Amino acid sequence: MLLLNQLPDFRQPLHPVDAETLGPAGADAIERHLDGRPEHVATPVQALPALAAELGLGALHLKDEGQRLGLGSFKALGGAYAVARLVLEAASERLGRALDEAELTSPEVRAIAAGMTFACATDGNHGRSVAQGASLVGARSVIFVHAGVSEPRAAAIARFGAEIVRFDGTYDESVVEAARVSAERGWTVVSDTSWDGYERIPGLVMQGYTAIIREALRQLPAPPTHVFVQAGVGGIAAASAAHLALALGEARPIFTVVDPARAACLFESARAGRPTKAAHGEPTVMAMLDCYDPSPLAWRVLSRVADAFMTVEDDIAVEAMNRLARPVGGDPAIVAGESGAAGFAGLLAALRDPQARAALKLDAGSRVFAIVTEGATDSERYAELVGLTPAEVAGKAA
Repeated sequence: MLLLNQLPDFRQPLHPVDAETLGPAGADAIERHLDGRPEHVATPVQALPALAAELGLGALHLKDEGQRLGLGSFKALGGAYAVARLVLEAASERLGRALDEAELTSPEVRAIAAGMTFACATDGNHGRSVAQGASLVGARSVIFVHAGVSEPRAAAIARFGAEIVRFDGTYDESVVEAARVSAERGWTVVSDTSWDGYERIPGLVMQGYTAIIREALRQLPAPPTHVFVQAGVGGIAAASAAHLALALGEARPIFTVVDPARAACLFESARAGRPTKAAHGEPTVMAMLDCYDPSPLAWRVLSRVADAFMTVEDDIAVEAMNRLARPVGGDPAIVAGESGAAGFAGLLAALRDPQARAALKLDAGSRVFAIVTEGATDSERYAELVGLTPAEVAGKAA
């Protein structure tokens, strides 16, 4: 299903705080942070000309976040960055002087970080990022994982030294539990979703994601005419749409937010005209997007700069994974996890619906861009859905 944005806020200026956080100044801040991480390299933008021709498009480019900072997910840019910023701010206050990124690993700052605990709830990838960030600065992390998080994903978080707290409930319920326990124990919550009175830290997480779009605009041969980005609570979609709007102005692309049909909190919010909880039923195969409450902060952005909201069924997401794993016509293979392929799956679904195709103005001149937000973060699940052996998965991810 597709809904064009007809909300009262559509095409209105971003809230000043959001424009500052997600615009050029925000992208400069995350860029400075990444410059200080020797392991960082820009992730590739892959051109798929054969697939574009098959789909009747002028060009198709995918940004492969499966290669981001050793975590295999775009989330590496969010939680870890927020942790670093919060540690620097705490150290600056304690030491009585402004500190920069170069001092993040100094003995003075690490001593202060050692007394800090960062907590969050996660579907898997955000928790890995927060845990990695805490590990890098010498802080403690406690990560709440809900019933739908697989053991391999929980183990990947624990490898960074995080304490894992299993919670028998949904992702949204685990967010509430992490906030409750953190308030009791004086921990700092680094959430990628916002709530009343809690926006700055989710804003920092979203600011980290602007690095993806800044890199892509440098890498693409021409600005895209269309962008499809998947949504859980909305952070990556909001950060992407906002930065594109601020960087390109009137030349910005048609931006479509893609929700799993079984966890369509942004789509339902667009339909209702306000942040709306989606009905909870059978979990979606797109496990990292299995979220039912939108982030109010992300919604505030998307209501202004998203052109359309759509849902995609699980079988199309699995098809998208397989099409990227088995390219044709000399296109590169891309390892896209079940959630990572969701933006591309939205494109496939839109192209098959004549009304959606026309509404989004997709044609032979369209230059489409999507983000593969994760690789095979659960290699066993990926192998099952794509029909490959573990050795074949490892070979494609290499």
